[in-house]
Amino acid sequence: MADSSAQDKHLPASERKIAKAREDGQVARSRDLGHLGVLGAGVALMALLAPAISGTAGQLLASGLRFDAASVADPASMGQHLGALGVQMLVLLAPLFAVVVAVTLASSVLCGGWNFTLKPLSPKFEKIDPISGLGRVFSGQQLVQTLKACLLALLMGSIAAVWLAQHWTQHAGLLAMPLPAALAAAADLVLSGLMLIGGLLAVFAIVDVPLERHLLQRRLRMSAEEMKKEFKEVEGNAEIKGRLRQRMRELSNRRMFSAVPMADLVVMNPSHYAVALKYDEATMAAPRVVAKGADLLALRIRDLAHEHRVPVLQAPPLARALYAHTEVDQEVPARLFSAVAQVLAWVYGLRDAVANGRSAAAEPPQPEVPADLDPQHVAHNTPAGTAT
Repeated sequence: MADSSAQDKHLPASERKIAKAREDGQVARSRDLGHLGVLGAGVALMALLAPAISGTAGQLLASGLRFDAASVADPASMGQHLGALGVQMLVLLAPLFAVVVAVTLASSVLCGGWNFTLKPLSPKFEKIDPISGLGRVFSGQQLVQTLKACLLALLMGSIAAVWLAQHWTQHAGLLAMPLPAALAAAADLVLSGLMLIGGLLAVFAIVDVPLERHLLQRRLRMSAEEMKKEFKEVEGNAEIKGRLRQRMRELSNRRMFSAVPMADLVVMNPSHYAVALKYDEATMAAPRVVAKGADLLALRIRDLAHEHRVPVLQAPPLARALYAHTEVDQEVPARLFSAVAQVLAWVYGLRDAVANGRSAAAEPPQPEVPADLDPQHVAHNTPAGTAT
């Protein structure tokens, strides 16, 4: 049995899950806001263009009801005449349709933001599973949507019934009016009724927009187990990352150890720190650190130096300063040039003596290092409670 905490989705969705849900087409969309936008745009256009629309509609109706002898004698001309009237009606209504479509898109973007994806069009076989389908039908979210739709239908029906009861005499009076006046009066009546419906939809939209966002957030909530799984996917498994870091350290140490036999000198302190130096006048502007290490790594560097007859010099201040202020494959700082030059000169003298069969210098140099570059000197002279 799965852990109960894995099914207890009480944590808010992460940014990664929200972004993935948007890619799948899961965004907050309010149908009531879309209906309000369409109806509001239609009412606004009718209010602005009602006289022009009613006048043009009256002219089209009058033209459609006017016949002559030639039209009656030729049925084909009747069809052509009807087609021409239909085209004129479409031209009249085209701006209204364009505005309605634009408002519909704008209302969707206003609620959930712009989101374009084709994933919802891809076939999903789990949608035809009757068991999961029953679960969606009787889910809490579907219950909320059903109750909301029933309440809206009930209120709209009630408002329409009350409005018709109050204006039925005016509707009946349209039959006694001339056609142009009847069209204008009908437009006014329809406009007043649509304004009532629009007010109701506005109330529902004000409630529905935050409700849809809340339902989406609730649907995307995550369990603690999902959070852990996502963290591992994003950040990577800690054990794997640890092994990778260990592998990288091993490769770096292997490359560093391979450079020790070619070094000119190893400076030690006397066993805590070891720094291998290399200087080639033809290819280097300054002496370079080719390997460094502390404790066990320092001892390993020392042993490699002994194996390959690389001179090892005990110069604790210089070893500490080089270890603290340089990295592998990095040139030594300019303030340590003098100290490094002294030890390299000793090495070159040692090599020359060995090559010519002379005795080496009796005492190796002990170069002076600037006090602020020696970590031990800085630590001893730092007042208690002061961070270094």
